[in-house]
Amino acid sequence: MPPQPNREDIEATWNYLQTGITKIMTNLQDGMDMTTYMGIYTAVHNFCTSQKATNISSATGVGQAHRGAHLLGEDLYRKLKEYLNGHLAALHQESKAHTDEALLAFYIREWDRYTIAAKYIHHLFRYLNRHWVKREMDEGKKNTYDVYTLHLCQWRIEFFTLVHEKVMSAVLKLVEKQRNGETIEHGQIKQVVDSFVSLGLDEHDASKSTLDIYRSHFEKPFLAATKAFYQTESKQFVSENSVVEYMKKAEARLDEEEERVRMYLHNDIAATLRKTCNEALIADHSALLRDEFQVLLDNDREDDMARMYKLLSRIPEGLDPLRQKFEAHVRNAGLAAVAKVASDAEKLEPKVYVEALLETHTQYQTLVKRAFTEEPEFTRSLDNACREFVNRNEICKAGSSRSPELLAKYTDVLLRKSGTGVEEAELDATLTQIMTVFKYIEDKDVFQKFYSRMLARRLVHSNSSSDDAETSMISKLKEACGFEYTNKLQRMFQDMQISKDLNTGFREHTKGLQLEKQALDSSYSILGTSFWPLTAPHTTFNPPPEIQTDLDRFSLFYKNKHEGRKLTWLWQLCKGEVKTGYCRNSKTPYTLQVSVYQMAILLLFNDKDAQTYEDILSATQLTPEVHDSAMGILLKAKILHMKPDGDKPGPGKSFHLNYDFKSKKIRVNLNISTKTESKQEEVDTNKTIEEDRQLVLQSAIVRIMKARKKMKHSILVSECISQIRSRFVPKVGDIKKNIEILLDKEYLERLDDDELGYLA
Repeated sequence: MPPQPNREDIEATWNYLQTGITKIMTNLQDGMDMTTYMGIYTAVHNFCTSQKATNISSATGVGQAHRGAHLLGEDLYRKLKEYLNGHLAALHQESKAHTDEALLAFYIREWDRYTIAAKYIHHLFRYLNRHWVKREMDEGKKNTYDVYTLHLCQWRIEFFTLVHEKVMSAVLKLVEKQRNGETIEHGQIKQVVDSFVSLGLDEHDASKSTLDIYRSHFEKPFLAATKAFYQTESKQFVSENSVVEYMKKAEARLDEEEERVRMYLHNDIAATLRKTCNEALIADHSALLRDEFQVLLDNDREDDMARMYKLLSRIPEGLDPLRQKFEAHVRNAGLAAVAKVASDAEKLEPKVYVEALLETHTQYQTLVKRAFTEEPEFTRSLDNACREFVNRNEICKAGSSRSPELLAKYTDVLLRKSGTGVEEAELDATLTQIMTVFKYIEDKDVFQKFYSRMLARRLVHSNSSSDDAETSMISKLKEACGFEYTNKLQRMFQDMQISKDLNTGFREHTKGLQLEKQALDSSYSILGTSFWPLTAPHTTFNPPPEIQTDLDRFSLFYKNKHEGRKLTWLWQLCKGEVKTGYCRNSKTPYTLQVSVYQMAILLLFNDKDAQTYEDILSATQLTPEVHDSAMGILLKAKILHMKPDGDKPGPGKSFHLNYDFKSKKIRVNLNISTKTESKQEEVDTNKTIEEDRQLVLQSAIVRIMKARKKMKHSILVSECISQIRSRFVPKVGDIKKNIEILLDKEYLERLDDDELGYLA
């Protein structure tokens, strides 16, 4: 370095500074000694505080002193700017000798050297930055920056604008090589990206940076090249390979681009790059992918469906057609599963039917979970399809409610005592599956009716497999449909508990009496009329004297406890056991489990071995239909013989005890319901369902009108449907019919313009 120049001589000072700056710019790798560093710093400081400025100050006043200092700083700033321009012009000339990767290496090397030098020079010109530059910027002067930013601005104006297209072209060639499987030095691209980002300076505020340069000069051409590359490649690949292979290729390419962002691109490009790749690799071929979806469904290609879901979920509305195809496919699969088991609808086992529904649901629920990540819209499509094939299949033709009926019957089979003991955990899991089907059933009131009748029978006959399982099922129904749905079911359980306590009290009461004959081993259930879905018997009945005595004793005991209550005997639910003492071929007496009607018939044979048809009817007071049904089972079991032989009992027939009765079982169950009785019960249940629905519709209409006072007829119908839909799907015709009934009963009145009014 030459000696320190005269502080007032701009030319000498700049020549001195230029020597140091050139050394920093071209030969910084050799380092800079402290003497040189301090010499340059001092020269800048001395010039900016030179005597010339002070002289101007004493001659013309303080204001001019600032202006003098201003002029001195401006000279130095201008000289530095001119130097940088010359340096960058030479750099541009040198760059012309390089192309492609060599140009990239040159650009990166020179950028690193230039920016490191800029930091040093920035520090050396700190005094200029602190005073002159700061004052210029405070006064709002444009195109004045601190020394480091000046370096970047000049690089951008004098060099970058001239070479960026060639540099970017080299970058894109390098990226294309990598996409074609070659190994590249991706660190170079990372450095180019960083330089483009560093050149983004906010014109309005030099202290802030923007990504404008990077976006316009790097992102834009990079995205355009990416789109062109993948459009060409994908078009060719699709023409030569299967759709499944293409999906694998697209998936791999998309992962590569994500990795590219992590390796050397700026995070800002991630979203737009993803969108560009999605368009070229997925959106442009979406029709082809969607057409293949049905093939994958038909062949259960779960992994490939997961791949397709993942790809199409990346584009807007990409999955909508898939959901529609999936819904139609599941619906058809469910209908086919039902059709397979529905060869004889009358003899269809509830278990077979429900398991056919469940199998379809489980299969496609697993698919939604594994392939479609339990996406809510796919789950909704599954639910829509299941609702269709559960409520409208070959078994449920013409709007019948067979699904809820068969589901209730299957539940009854599970909860009844049976020879095949089911583990409690397994039973609870099966009940949970039943609730899956129940969720899709539209006519939940039908299920409720059948379930409550079957529960009543299980409770009355002490035939439940487990109280815990019963309460668990009721809890599940309560969770699904609310307290009101299960209120009566819970009250039925309470009645059974009260009855247990009552029977204990009755036995204690009987022990305290001095009876001529030993009391019957009997128990009674008191069932609240409004909670139990039971009806009075359809026949008159005269109980046998052996039973009547015990009935009278219990009736008196009950009326003493509860005054004013009326007991109605449900004979059709009564049952008992009688022992045989007449069979020649058995040393051990048989125990016959019979209905009370059968018991009344059999006890008549204690007096004589033969009874006529007319005598039995007279003694029991049963209607012929009920008598014939009970007698038919006794004849079939060969407890009795009929003379003369014939198909059915009837007038003129006589019945004899079979002394040669034989059975492999000591306990013989004769209390079996006939097909006719079961059919009649179904008819009665469906009849009560229709009656209840009429009341539900009327109460809903009145409730809505009471709240709204006036309403259009069509709006009332819509409101009514939305309120009742959770119990059953009402028909518009039924709603209109019940509106007419309420008009006749003067709950409602007709107003002008198709409006209805509420009459308090």
